[in-house]
Amino acid sequence: MIYVRSCTVSCFVVMVLFFSQSVLFIVKPSHAAEYSRILPQSTLPADSRIAPPRTVDSYHPFQPVDSPAAWELRREEIRRRILVGAGLWPMPAKTPLNSSMHGTIDRGDYTVEKVSFESIPGHFVTGSLYRPKTPKPEKGYPGVLCPHGHWADGRFYDSGEKQSLNEIAHGSERFLCGARSPLQARCVQLARMGCIVFHYDMLGNADSIQFPEHRHGPRGSLDGHSLGTWGFASQEGAARLQTNFGLQTLNSIRSLDFLLERGDVDPAKLLVTGASGGGTQTMILSAIDPRVTASFPCVMVSTSMQGGCTCENTHLLRVGQGNIEIAAASAPRPMGMTAADDWTKELKTKGWPDIDRIYEMVKAQGMAEAHFDIHFPHNYNHVSRTHMYQFANRHLSLGLPTPVLEREFEKLSREELSVWDAFHPRPSGDAVGETHERAICRLWTDDSSKQINPLLQPDNSESLATSREVLGGAWNVLIRRSLPTSDAIDFSLVSKTKETTHLILKGLVRNTKHKEEIPTLFLHPEKANGRVVLWLSSQGKAGLFDGGVLRPEVKRLLGGGISVMAADLYGQGEFISDHSMTLANPQVHYPGPNEKPEDSWRRDSVYYYGYNDSLYARRVHDVLTLIAFAKCQENYPAREVSLVALADAGHWASAARAVNPSAVDRAVIDVHGFRFGNLSTVWHADFQPGAVKYGDITGLLTLGAPGQLMLADPDPQLRDRVTKTYQAAGKSNALKVSETFSTDGADWISFLLQ
Repeated sequence: MIYVRSCTVSCFVVMVLFFSQSVLFIVKPSHAAEYSRILPQSTLPADSRIAPPRTVDSYHPFQPVDSPAAWELRREEIRRRILVGAGLWPMPAKTPLNSSMHGTIDRGDYTVEKVSFESIPGHFVTGSLYRPKTPKPEKGYPGVLCPHGHWADGRFYDSGEKQSLNEIAHGSERFLCGARSPLQARCVQLARMGCIVFHYDMLGNADSIQFPEHRHGPRGSLDGHSLGTWGFASQEGAARLQTNFGLQTLNSIRSLDFLLERGDVDPAKLLVTGASGGGTQTMILSAIDPRVTASFPCVMVSTSMQGGCTCENTHLLRVGQGNIEIAAASAPRPMGMTAADDWTKELKTKGWPDIDRIYEMVKAQGMAEAHFDIHFPHNYNHVSRTHMYQFANRHLSLGLPTPVLEREFEKLSREELSVWDAFHPRPSGDAVGETHERAICRLWTDDSSKQINPLLQPDNSESLATSREVLGGAWNVLIRRSLPTSDAIDFSLVSKTKETTHLILKGLVRNTKHKEEIPTLFLHPEKANGRVVLWLSSQGKAGLFDGGVLRPEVKRLLGGGISVMAADLYGQGEFISDHSMTLANPQVHYPGPNEKPEDSWRRDSVYYYGYNDSLYARRVHDVLTLIAFAKCQENYPAREVSLVALADAGHWASAARAVNPSAVDRAVIDVHGFRFGNLSTVWHADFQPGAVKYGDITGLLTLGAPGQLMLADPDPQLRDRVTKTYQAAGKSNALKVSETFSTDGADWISFLLQ
């Protein structure tokens, strides 16, 4: 094997010089597989992606950055990834909350009211509003949001007398009522400290009865394909990023709206705090909503298990990042956290030092704190709450003498807490269950379509810029790569032969940053003119051949002096073996019992796509790596790099151009009617979560403008939209569209030879 280290010189020219001084053995292969194979039979590329998929329980270390400027870019990437994964990019139109408050209970130094409001029309957020009896400060009371987490019955949680006494005996609680309801305890104490506190229900808990269950798995009755027939954990829902997590996150955002709309809350003093699943919501909300001025997530900031529930997972969320990054995105705002004898027990050495460094980097030393009481199991107990009270006293400028300590209170009963009564009837009929879930997804789809559709047909340079910001911002998250830099590209030459008119070069292109290796075939004409075509096919590099001989179109390109390269993208050709999952996305489920009912929440696709790039995205990554390889020559640069993607590869080429519109000089793309919305299953090899939401293939082609493009597709509406996009960019002459290409390729070959 001959090894060429990085792309500091022209690989093509190096090879030509080498061959001109060598005795070359001419090989006459009998078929494409023999002709194009690079590695020995049964040998897979040395590619990191062949490793088992990442899961919720994998190790999720922080990805370091080296400067405040780099962190600011990274922080924005984290924020956008959360919003896109949650289906909240762009944010759904905010509708009137239509809030209702009633049933005030006076406890002497604080009151509690029953609250409901509509986060979206017809969907209620329910909870308890705790208010201090002290005079209102000039700018309003500090506001606190309390998502409850995964305690039985949520806001109604009561541990019972026996367990409470054990908690007191073990030192995790001081008072009986606090031990029985640690959720109420923190709300009461914060109200006594002078804060307005909203303790709201997570989906399917307490008064949130419109979803009878908190977690949702795939269900045949909610897996339709026409508008209004699907729900969460469905193919159509995943294609539009509609999930339990997204709705729960929207509820949290609207809960902030509710607090701020009251008029008696100081917008400069907003704290969010919760534990377990409530800890997840705390760091998620703080990362995406700058209105949060301080946060205190408990027992969830970890490099280990990332949160097991569907309300803590969504597609794309932890691809390339984890809870440490998500928590750190709150910097430089104040943040506190706790660890326990659970998946957070190693936080002191794994994760917390990274967060501390980020706060130091952004000159916010002392604004983050962590408490490692790991002799207690998973909790938001009195010890943890006491840490939080001191934090709140400092960062909400409450001015209370320290230490701030709890005292006993009178616990509210389920009846006193419940929002629904005879005068405020609970939702029923079509407002609950599967019918309600379908309605939510329909509203979500309609709102998204109203915002996205205009971006698919920009009519001037300003609207095209908006399309790039919104659609481009989303597709950058979906694909997660741009063109690699030259120092990330290596190449190993494996073999060389000479045909009558061209050289055949076989080698391995590597993306060293991501530890990826791509078997690649190069055809280099004797009279090369500096132009290179990357040929994409569902057959990989074997797609250059027909019946064991070069396709006539390839011969014409070589005859025109154009070098042609083709490769086995991830999951093609030499990647395929009995033990590699390359023909479809692997059906990775949440860890647990081997026997999982078909409708189990553990089967939700978020547990794969929330931690791993799709097979589709990985193939686009390879296209970008190959383009970078062709372009990264310094001493002898390729004069022009173009893409050819016929029939079954147009959707890969479209994505590569979308995330890097200037990556190639010309592109020949036959979309051939491909649409993400027509795929048969969420596990299909070309399935990409969010692709339908963000315009399907039209969105990709919109983002690829105004690079030179010859496009074929049978749909006149698609062709018309792309044409108008090029007109909006002032580059109509850069586009050629047709229903199909000529059978001999004469039209697109002429386009490339111009």
